[in-house]
Amino acid sequence: MNMEVEMAAPALDLEARAHGDHPHALRLWLRMLTCTQLIEKSVRTQLRAQFNTTLPRFDLMAQLERSPEGLRMNELSRRLMVTGGNVTGITDQLEAEGLVERVDVPGDRRAWRVRLTHAGQANFRAMAQAHEGWIVSAFDALDAAEINDLHRLLGQVKSRLNTSTESP
Repeated sequence: MNMEVEMAAPALDLEARAHGDHPHALRLWLRMLTCTQLIEKSVRTQLRAQFNTTLPRFDLMAQLERSPEGLRMNELSRRLMVTGGNVTGITDQLEAEGLVERVDVPGDRRAWRVRLTHAGQANFRAMAQAHEGWIVSAFDALDAAEINDLHRLLGQVKSRLNTSTESP
């Protein structure tokens, strides 16, 4: 392959790897992955521009928003699928900004829960509302019926994959 042509292709366009000889399912997978990456890139850019924050910070706050009583650090790490060190670093930043707080866990002097402060709740609500708009906008090229069809079809794939991973 000509290196100049390869370098000129957009970095996130994984579809460029596929060609007509590949199965349609592989080309579909690469298109879905490319779309996911492009949407994520847009969300990251918007979070930075409008809220001066990052997607990992948003994701951590989203987990806390779903658990008003707070979460232990190891639970946050598990839910976010990142190391404890990553969670600690983000939590430290958010705590310094007054968006989260650490609270003691009764009966366990070594542990604490992290929860959103009132300021953190307000901050997250604003980000979540904007985030929803960005995602809705990403699908503007589809009408409601097409979105429903795509959702249903991907649900079938998800169900099949869940079934196949549950079998021994």
